[in-house]
Amino acid sequence: MQKLTSSAPTVRGLLCLLCLLVLLPGQPVAAQTVYPSNTLSPLACEDGLQASGAAYRICMPGSWNGKLLVYAHGYVAPNRPVGIPEDQMILPGGGTVDQVATDLGYAFATTGYSSNGLAVQPGIADLIDVVTIFRGLKGTPQKVLLVGVSEGGGITALAVERHPDIFDGGLAMCGPYGSFADQVNYFGDFRVLFDHFFPNLIPPTPVDIPPALLDTWQSTVYSNTVKPVITDPANASKVDQLLAVAKVAFTSAVTTTKEQSIDQVLWYNIYATNDAKAKLGGQPFANQARVYIGSGDDTQLNTTVQRFNADQIALDAIATGYETTGQLTRPLVTLHTTGDPVVPYRQVELYASKVISANRTALYAHNKVIAYGHCQFTSLDILIALNQLVGMVDSQQFPRAYLPLISR
Repeated sequence: MQKLTSSAPTVRGLLCLLCLLVLLPGQPVAAQTVYPSNTLSPLACEDGLQASGAAYRICMPGSWNGKLLVYAHGYVAPNRPVGIPEDQMILPGGGTVDQVATDLGYAFATTGYSSNGLAVQPGIADLIDVVTIFRGLKGTPQKVLLVGVSEGGGITALAVERHPDIFDGGLAMCGPYGSFADQVNYFGDFRVLFDHFFPNLIPPTPVDIPPALLDTWQSTVYSNTVKPVITDPANASKVDQLLAVAKVAFTSAVTTTKEQSIDQVLWYNIYATNDAKAKLGGQPFANQARVYIGSGDDTQLNTTVQRFNADQIALDAIATGYETTGQLTRPLVTLHTTGDPVVPYRQVELYASKVISANRTALYAHNKVIAYGHCQFTSLDILIALNQLVGMVDSQQFPRAYLPLISR
């Protein structure tokens, strides 16, 4: 999944906000200085290889606050080389995750995972391992905070739930933490609906992706075949029906976001399908009982749309290895945009329901960002959420007041 991109607040604005945060009730974290990207302190980093074959990076600040921030990156296409995805290290407005973390006084560690594509299980194992490596090289940190984005957000929620002995808390951003099965079906539903409204445009089926398509999708197939069709004004009604039935977010005032949303969701069907089938041991998408609504003719849609059964082995793998429970014993903060077309905002609602059912609300907080886009946060959004997590970890209690809703 792509790097975080958005317009960033001014550095002066960040400094003012961080000074204000220490005055809010329930926020015991001292103000920290945030530097602009061209004056960040020189990094003192070490790169190496883990036993799994994953690449790791450890960076130390000039003055360490005793805490270790561990970064879980997002989805990387399975046809890319394994390694730390440097494009996902870039923060909105400039600077990198490791630079900003160390300038805030945190030690920093990350791993490229031993596998690309669906990397939840190897990702958790490699993140735990990099904490062990850090301890051997730098000593035992007072606290270990896990921060993850997109697929890494799902990894963060799972790891905090399952490994409270390793991680003292987590910030999970724009991830499928509510239901992994729901996320799989979201991608699958979109593709079968796309094929209904635009038949024969992407052969052969939503669950059978020609391997060669991964190498030509972005450069040729999407730009030359798909995009001209979905941006043709004659097909505007079909596009609107597709987005409505699939419940895919876009911004009505910005018509280009319709094409952007279609592009992003189709990308995951093309790149993730074969890899997920291989790693889950079978085909995980099922829509036999799904009733689709919101088109111009729902009866005709539900009669003719392609139907698929999931392989039980894949469903079992998801249930045991990829689903959160809400059974928190360490603090978790989530951060999500309301208009996320890739990982729908309902993932937050699904996770919150789990936390409520588990009676763990004192350990959970959510920051809603009213905006369009996948992981489209400003530096301000991220720093507020991180500050909230640190306050919860240090106090081991839920803050007495939510931070103000961020709207833009």
